[in-house]
Amino acid sequence: MNKIHGESRLSFAEATSIIVGHGVGSGILAVPFLAAHNSLREILLILLFTYLFNLLLHLIIAELSYNNGGAQFISCFNAELFSGKLKKILTWLAFGLLGLSVLINVSGFLTGAAAVFKAWFGLPDIAGILIFYVLGAGVVLFGMKLVGICEKYAVAAMAAVIVILFAATLSKPLSELPSGFKGISNALALFGMVSFSLSAVMSTPQVVKGLEGDAKKIRRAIALGLAVNLLLIFLVTLMTLLGAGKNITENGALVDLAAHLGGWVSIVGYVFTLLALATSFWANTLNLRDIIHEQTKWGLKPSWLAASVPCLALALLTLASFVSLARYASAIQVVTGLGIIFAYWLSRRRVGGSALVGRFGTVPFLILTALCSLLATVGAMLPVK
Repeated sequence: MNKIHGESRLSFAEATSIIVGHGVGSGILAVPFLAAHNSLREILLILLFTYLFNLLLHLIIAELSYNNGGAQFISCFNAELFSGKLKKILTWLAFGLLGLSVLINVSGFLTGAAAVFKAWFGLPDIAGILIFYVLGAGVVLFGMKLVGICEKYAVAAMAAVIVILFAATLSKPLSELPSGFKGISNALALFGMVSFSLSAVMSTPQVVKGLEGDAKKIRRAIALGLAVNLLLIFLVTLMTLLGAGKNITENGALVDLAAHLGGWVSIVGYVFTLLALATSFWANTLNLRDIIHEQTKWGLKPSWLAASVPCLALALLTLASFVSLARYASAIQVVTGLGIIFAYWLSRRRVGGSALVGRFGTVPFLILTALCSLLATVGAMLPVK
């Protein structure tokens, strides 16, 4: 076992919950709309295939980090991918682009939470942003262990919310599930959204560090974390299809369920949304803190400030233009993903073995993973018919 000493040791449940918490977000509420434009057969096949693709991708990322002592992406790129006279420039360029991408995503969680506080309590946007920032960034201030503990309980709470909603759905008249092939464009759009909803790539190095390089536990935590996320996606999708039927809109699964089950679902939906935003906020801010610390050597507390305060400032200053920024962030992460696959190939050659991926990390599977990543990106931009 490659012994890795991180900031603190995570339990298996905490490491698994970091994967689940990073993945569960706004995407899970958008899946039912796209699923309604595919048959049940396509839905199940896409869910299964997307899980297998994401499992391989996350294990590749874990092994790249594992081969570099639990490092985040930029340190891995610096060690494996960049070389020559431009090495330092490329490293700082990648640091700036990836850091900005995460910063934009975290700012989105703040503005999303502000929208919930406004709809629920009538709070002004600025007040909602500040409240969520204090509660969210305060957890990350105390480090990876507290993040893992909070993720564990938040994931359990989200699962309980979904069970309550599923039971309520089954107590009402049920709609027929969609049938018949609706076209490749609709299938690709669903594939792209499910891939986005399962993704926890930025938190994978946290699992490697938190489990201190225990290869068996790392594999199991990633596999189980993605499986739990997949199950949550399936349950939300199924209950929305059964409850709302053909009346599914782009407003989000919980809005459609509230119209079918009654207004109380809105309150439950607010709770679920805040939990989903919080888990993603904790995971992403922790990742950005570590990226900054590894690159600048400022220390964890100053790096926490550098990771969280700009996110707060961006959320306060760019409320109206966030959609365009989010698209930019997505493009950055696609390029980063391809860079990770190539860096992994170089790392595997250097190490001369594979602790986590085995034969599934060979060139044919790496090419397949890269193609699936590009296909998911294309699918995310396709309209449904």
